[in-house]
Amino acid sequence: MSPPPSPTPGRFSSFIGVFRYSRRALSLVWDTSRGLTLGLALCTMVAGVLPAVAAYVGQLIVDAVVAAMDGYKTAAEPSLLDSALPVLKYVALEGLIIALIDLAQRGLSAQQSLLRALLGQKVNVMILEKAGTLSLAQFEDSEFYDKLTRARREASTRPLALVNKTFGLLQNGISLASFAVLLVQFSPWAIAILVIGALPVFISEAKFSGDAFRLFRWRSPQTRMQMYLETVLAREDSIKEVKLFGLEPLFLKRYRDIFKGLYAEDRRLTIRRDAWGFLLGLLGTLAFYGAYAWVVIDTVIGRLTLGQMTMYLMVFKQGQAALSASLTAVSGMYEDNLYLSNLYEYLEQPVEKAAGTLTQGEHPGDGIRFERVGFTYPGAETPVLTDISLHLRPGQSLALVGENGSGKTTLIKLLTRLYPPSEGRILLDGSPLQDWDVQALRRRIGVIFQDFVRYQLQVGENLGVGNVDAFSDEARWRYAAEHGLADDFIAQMPAGYETQLGRWFKGGQELSGGQWQKVALSRAYMREDADILVLDEPTAAMDAAAEARVYARFREHRRDKMTILISHRFSTVRAADQILVIDRGRIIERGDHEHLLAENGRYAQLFRLQAEGYR
Repeated sequence: MSPPPSPTPGRFSSFIGVFRYSRRALSLVWDTSRGLTLGLALCTMVAGVLPAVAAYVGQLIVDAVVAAMDGYKTAAEPSLLDSALPVLKYVALEGLIIALIDLAQRGLSAQQSLLRALLGQKVNVMILEKAGTLSLAQFEDSEFYDKLTRARREASTRPLALVNKTFGLLQNGISLASFAVLLVQFSPWAIAILVIGALPVFISEAKFSGDAFRLFRWRSPQTRMQMYLETVLAREDSIKEVKLFGLEPLFLKRYRDIFKGLYAEDRRLTIRRDAWGFLLGLLGTLAFYGAYAWVVIDTVIGRLTLGQMTMYLMVFKQGQAALSASLTAVSGMYEDNLYLSNLYEYLEQPVEKAAGTLTQGEHPGDGIRFERVGFTYPGAETPVLTDISLHLRPGQSLALVGENGSGKTTLIKLLTRLYPPSEGRILLDGSPLQDWDVQALRRRIGVIFQDFVRYQLQVGENLGVGNVDAFSDEARWRYAAEHGLADDFIAQMPAGYETQLGRWFKGGQELSGGQWQKVALSRAYMREDADILVLDEPTAAMDAAAEARVYARFREHRRDKMTILISHRFSTVRAADQILVIDRGRIIERGDHEHLLAENGRYAQLFRLQAEGYR
């Protein structure tokens, strides 16, 4: 995807078009807190109007001082109090105005700080909610993952930054309008001088903002790799291998090399940006001092009073600062809009519509059917599964056998509707899976994947994730742990089911590989309504005795359920009612254990090879 164009004169319409996100950012901030947004608007108005009022009162003070001095010198009976009293009133008024300006600035700062926290949370929740609607295919797409990374890195701060700049622009605009009312009395050309002095810096900033954004988008993969290396070097689940294999120097070198490349690009851009900013900023300085000289000369020749000179010099200086800040805000708003495009590009990512509504199939009790199912991963050319057909009825068990990468786990992903099949169809109780309500379908499935998650939560919550409806149900925890054979070691833990697992949080307990696998297996038993049990290498980390107990308990539990087992251990596979041997995505053999041994094919060969190892 090509980045948005830079704001060159030939692309002015594209430059303006980038600002389409400003309205959405304002709406987002308004929805986050209407009270704070209104408070920002009020403080902005006050902070915008009062500086010009303060400059005008400054003129009155100087002129009043000159008049008081003249009156004091010429009075027959001079009185210091009578002469100074009018001046002191103006001084008090200016002090009040300055205090109100300070109050408005404090109000802006406080409300921006509160909005920053609220808005950051809101945007992060929006990003995570969107993630919940995305398909597994989208998460496994590297280009899409770059979109997610970019959205998470910048988008939580950019909306408020954009709104702050918008309010800052409004504040400076009000100030400029107020200053213009005063400056036009001196000369309309004074306003032109201010504008001409500020424009070059604005054009430069807008140009380099676009360059910075394109650089940011281009290097997302490198940034993600750097984040990954940080994780590998600082996570307990990877640090063992890192230390054992001596990977720290290799990974740190790669981490540093990525940083050097990124830093070199940042350095070049920063030097160019600031060098041009300085050179073009000199034009603004020259414009200001030209106007300064103009005012001084007019004062010397008597066209202006000392008070007017003081006021105009202040107005010129503050006007130049306000105009420069306004144009910088516009440039910053352009940059914020560019980065907000990452957020809305992610949030507007199309998602698969959950069209299915069925909660019961047309033929209850028919079980699972795969009819000539094929599947190819998005972006790949070679099919992972080809012409898969099978039928599994309630009460029956199915075992999938094959080498790693043969497509066994992919078949389970299709059954659980993490992916739709590329060819053929899958039916449950006589109805295609796409016609089922996704949640109703998944409530019927209890599954443990080979790469199950080790949640950094309490023991009971680690079980509860298997059924969110019973997430905090301690009775269900105990039932699941008993059937998953995790109850014995849980009973010996310091706080039982309330023991924190993992090392991320204080007091966390780490489990062995076999214990973690029992926790994951117990999750499959959390779903009372599940009549489809899927176990993908459920005992790979367990010893032989634990494995035997697991499958004994599994056979007791399955009764009228449909069970699918993926395992490389033929001692567990042989008890299945039906065994499918899969090779390169195709079923090459099917039958029960005795039938497949009699055929003396691939299954028999693998079985004898494994049996030979136990002699």
